[in-house]
Amino acid sequence: MDTAQKNIAFLKSALTTDNDLMPSEKFIQWMKEKNEAVHVQIHKIPFTEMRNWHFDAVTGNLVHDTGRFFSIEGIRVRTNWGKVPEWEQPIINQPEVGFLGIITRKMNGILYFLMQAKIEPGNLNVVQLSPTLQATRSNYSQVHGGRRPLYLQYFNGERAVTVLLDQLQSEQGARFLKKRNRNVIVEIPETETLEMHDNFCWLTLGQIKSLLQHDNLINMDTRTVISGIPFGEYPPDVLDFYETLNFSAGNKPRQTGLLLSMLERDRHLHNIEQVISWITRKKALYDLEVERIPLKEVKKWIIDKEDIYHQDRKYFSVMGVNVEIGNREVQSWDQPLIRASQEGIIAFIIKKINGVYHFLVQAKLEAGNFDIVELAPTVQCLTGNYRQGYNEYDVRFLEEVLTAKPEQIWYDTYQSEEGGRFYQEQNRNMIIEAAADFPMEVPDDYMWITLNQMKTFIRFNNYLNIAARSLIAAIRFI
Repeated sequence: MDTAQKNIAFLKSALTTDNDLMPSEKFIQWMKEKNEAVHVQIHKIPFTEMRNWHFDAVTGNLVHDTGRFFSIEGIRVRTNWGKVPEWEQPIINQPEVGFLGIITRKMNGILYFLMQAKIEPGNLNVVQLSPTLQATRSNYSQVHGGRRPLYLQYFNGERAVTVLLDQLQSEQGARFLKKRNRNVIVEIPETETLEMHDNFCWLTLGQIKSLLQHDNLINMDTRTVISGIPFGEYPPDVLDFYETLNFSAGNKPRQTGLLLSMLERDRHLHNIEQVISWITRKKALYDLEVERIPLKEVKKWIIDKEDIYHQDRKYFSVMGVNVEIGNREVQSWDQPLIRASQEGIIAFIIKKINGVYHFLVQAKLEAGNFDIVELAPTVQCLTGNYRQGYNEYDVRFLEEVLTAKPEQIWYDTYQSEEGGRFYQEQNRNMIIEAAADFPMEVPDDYMWITLNQMKTFIRFNNYLNIAARSLIAAIRFI
């Protein structure tokens, strides 16, 4: 399959919501039944009662007895970005690169995605829709002594597949130290026999995007994988013809406008070389010095029997949990989880420029970033620090998001963070159309770019952060 064929296959699937195998109404009921049927118990426990975990005698770091999986360590950060030049904090150190993989196959000419109803200990609503395979290296190497993850053979080279997408993408830079996962989509022949397990189903990409209009149904790992899917690009005359046809057919102008922004090849406010130059200047301008320090030496953070928390009870805390889940490779285990102090807000402001919708991105520095800054949504405030009384700095464009009129709000849902490491954390995800008087000129840390241009940068490592990718994944075209 060449690139053009692949892009068209993805686009056709994104424009398809009909599914005789699993209609969306049936899927909602199916997920409800999975939630009701599974045995899940999550109990907060003191750190001393956590099996296979301990605080290192020298550093105070919270580590697994095997030295694998992940650890909770301390870092000291110095930077000239923003208004806080230095701070210390705990952070998750998980140097392994895990698999986030989706199997696809064509059925009646449409590409279907094999998705999993998966339980993670931190999930807000227990069962969420995840990729076919979601596993750290320690998991799929069976360090835990449990079963081998299902369908691993389609991603580790054991079975012949057609690779449609293969990217390294970053995780939450404020919580993970330089963490990345391998985002993979593979295709198997329609004629190949594939064993279907109980918690798996086939969905079109259009269905997944439609289901992202629901709160906390599609997990973060699914969102990051599908955010990278390419749809191709076309000249303005082709897209103008398509737009005319769609409007004359009474199609939804918002979805049509977003699809044009995704496929538009030429009508960008800034060309790709200008965007690259802007990002390069930001990476050269800002310093990010991250020093790993013993967890027990992190200033302003307190470690007691059950929590690691900031002295002002801000940001997040770390707690220990005992987990019992009936259908996992290991059915009972203990682990640390990160608990946010409050939910946050993630929002893109969009504006039609030269007939094409542009998204206002910011160059954002986070402590765990691989390469200093990544492109982030217009507003990204985790843990509620934007609220009056909690904020340590003014958040640009926050007021425009919080005071947007109903007709300006194109997308507004709560979406969960990754439930394997974060406890019941959700953030408000929004896409807001700018008011008529919103300026074209923006601060130098911000830039207007199209969806097509963002897709270009997703192809490469460490350009778009996970918050931006989560919002891009939710954009639907029908």
